[in-house]
Amino acid sequence: MTSEADTATRCEIAVLDPTGRARRQRRALAAWLHPVLADVAPTATSLTVRLTDDAEMRELNRRYRGQDRTTDVLSFAGEATPEGSHLGDLVISLPVARRQAREAGHPLERELRELALHGVLHCLGHDHETDGGEMAALELALRARWSGGRE
Repeated sequence: MTSEADTATRCEIAVLDPTGRARRQRRALAAWLHPVLADVAPTATSLTVRLTDDAEMRELNRRYRGQDRTTDVLSFAGEATPEGSHLGDLVISLPVARRQAREAGHPLERELRELALHGVLHCLGHDHETDGGEMAALELALRARWSGGRE
């Protein structure tokens, strides 16, 4: 597990990797998320990201969305507590992320960033299925802003 606190954002980001297959990527993802969250969720005090396998993702997708198949990312919005504002919990399927990165021709790190950003926007209340393209446009703008010129 990697847990890093950023004094500028005061947001603790935990990236969990029970598969043990993404050590380098989990550290990079946590570091990338700090300035992004400072920008899009400045009052958030914590976020958890879990990198998992397809079997666990399929079970979560079935349980919470009624879809008996794996998916790339699931988002569970958090809530404000006396201790702070937990933005939420993201679950990302590492095998799906690897496949999607390969198909898109970009590195796994980029795919994980894109999936995490998508999940964060859902935690903030955005819904691409009902908003007429607003979330998609915001997501593209934020990808460009936070890509570091690598998109």
